[in-house]
This record gives sequence, structure tokens and C-alpha cells, in this order.
Amino acid sequence: MKTDLKIAFFGSSIVSAYWNGAATYYRGIVKALHRMGHDVTFYEPDIYERQKHRDIEDPEWCKVVVYEKDENTLRKLLKEASEADVIIKASGVGAFDEFLEKEVTELKTDNNLIIFWDVDAPATLDRIEENKEDQFNQLIPKYDFVLTYGGGQPVIDAYERNGAKKCIPIYNALDTDTHFPVEANQKFNGTLAFLGNRLPDREKRVEEFFIKPAENLPEKRFLLGGSGWGDKPLPENIDYLGHVYTKDHNAFNCTPMAVLNISRDSMAKYGFSPATRVFEAAGAAACIITDYWKGIETFFEPDEEIIVVKSGEEVEKVLAELTPERAKEIGQAAYKKVLSRHTYEHRAELLESVIAEKLDIEPKAVENTKI
Repeated sequence: MKTDLKIAFFGSSIVSAYWNGAATYYRGIVKALHRMGHDVTFYEPDIYERQKHRDIEDPEWCKVVVYEKDENTLRKLLKEASEADVIIKASGVGAFDEFLEKEVTELKTDNNLIIFWDVDAPATLDRIEENKEDQFNQLIPKYDFVLTYGGGQPVIDAYERNGAKKCIPIYNALDTDTHFPVEANQKFNGTLAFLGNRLPDREKRVEEFFIKPAENLPEKRFLLGGSGWGDKPLPENIDYLGHVYTKDHNAFNCTPMAVLNISRDSMAKYGFSPATRVFEAAGAAACIITDYWKGIETFFEPDEEIIVVKSGEEVEKVLAELTPERAKEIGQAAYKKVLSRHTYEHRAELLESVIAEKLDIEPKAVENTKI
């Protein structure tokens, strides 16, 4: 019986988190699969200057193939990938997405699995349900599985309504190798910190949950990290840090009294979609304040392990009452929960158990994978 797999993975980037929030998700999953003995090749395009803004060099836990934005080159790589046991096309590669969606389905044989891994299911579902002529509507049934970054039952139902054979959420999680408690860093001192790139379907919520509270609490210091906010009018008590590299995330999470999670509109709509940064912050024992989204109690206990707010006014109220001692208690509770239930080892075990149902492999560890 086969015990290891050869996996080909077409995604945005695993070596650069620059304008690429999925990077830490990919790293966590792929690293855990490598530790299980599986062989992963990650194919990523050289676009958006990501190779100039790498967070890591090519890792020992997977082979990275960076390709030019050229269809002929991509066809050669697809032929190479056709020899894998599992071939994965992720959403949002950023180059030749529609081409890859179709061509990967052409690689299906009796001895392999082809998987569409959706790291932004709300956007994909909105796309295909608003445009029934989108070619992906006809391709969904050809994939053995659709895996999603989040979304819970609403996303499962939507995908299966659109022809998916099986849709399974593989939630993001904590990479304990990279995110953990560290000493505070003075440059990140403050009351509340938010880290997120400026995106159209998040900006209004950032204004509501972060910028307005800062305006109304001028005596407190707020920290804003992420790309794209440079020309955004901000109150004087918000320090804009620009892109915060992965190596600084732990200090960014550990140092301020609390960190804020703000969901994109589409993620909040479907629910059950905790951002990667929620688990990263919990892994650093940060006190997390998050906007409300359906299903949050599936991951963390509100008021005990995370603070949930539904408006900017509630953010202001929380900050007025929260003490450093209470913030530390909440952060420690979140840290304990994430280690016991929400690491990438847990997610990879679930993924392996799903694959094992279809391929002749012996799962190495499948306990405690459900949440």
C-alpha cells in the first residue's frame, strides 16, 4: 500500500506574502504534508514583484518552480505535473487562472486525484452564480474534490449546488514554527493594532471598526500594517507601518494590548471563515478583537478566548474597559485553544484522510482533525 504521495500544487506564491495573504496558509499545509512524508512541488508565476519581496528562500520542505507568464512554459509544467498522484489548482493564482482551471481537469486519470482548492470561495461563488456562462461552472463536476479555505456549510451547500462532487473546508491554522510568543518590541507599542492589505471589500469595515474608534479615542495609539494605505487619510494617533514582513508578525501581535481582525465583506457574508491572522495572533498569545461573523464559536469561545464586536462603537467600549491583565488572560486562553485544535498538523491530517478515501494510501494520523 502506498504511504507517500507526489503532489503538484499550482498556486499564487509560497515564497512571498507580498500582496498574497494565502502564503502562510500554503506554507503551513505544505510543510505539514512534507513532515508526513509526502513530496510537494509548488508552481507559482513570477508576477506582482513577489519574487523581489520574498519572505523566505526556497524551502527544504517542498520544491518551488517559479515560471514566467508564458502559456507554452505553463504547458510544459502541466505535462510534468501530470505524473503526480494529486494535482491541485488553487484559486487566485493571478496568471492564466481560467487556462489552468480547464487544463488541470484534462490531467485526470484513473490513478490520480485532481483538486480545486479555493482560497477565496465567496468571490468564486459570486463569480459563477452571477455569470452562468463562466466556463468554471462546467468544470466544477470534473474535479474529484473542491477544498476551501473556509466557509462552512453555506459554502459547502453552494458548491455542491453548483455540481461539486464533494466540498470540504480545510480551514487555515497556526504554523507553530513561525508564529509563537516573543518579547515585546517597542516600535509596536500601542492599544490596538490591525494588519491587513487595503482591499475594496474590506475598506469600509476598516473605517468602521478601526479608523473611527481611533478618531474617537485620540489619547490611545493605534497601529496599521499592510500594503495600500499610504494615501488613506488617517487620524494622527494611527501609525501607518506599511507592509509588515512575516518575520515581524510575532512582535506585531505580542506587543500591543490587543490586535484587531476585520473580515472582508464576502467572508463575513458566508461566515465560518477565520482569517489566517486570527490563528497567527492566537499563536502569539495576543488578545484578539474581531468583528462578528457566523461560526466564530466553532473556533474560539467568545469573551473567553476572543472578543467579538459588531460595531465601531463596541470597539471603543471594549478598549475603554480592557485592562492589560484581562487582555493577557484572553490571549493565553486563545493560545491554549489554537495549540490543541487549530495547527496545520490538524489540517493536514484531515486532508490526508480525505485523499486516503480515494487513493490507496495508509493515513498516518487522522485523529482529532474535526472541529
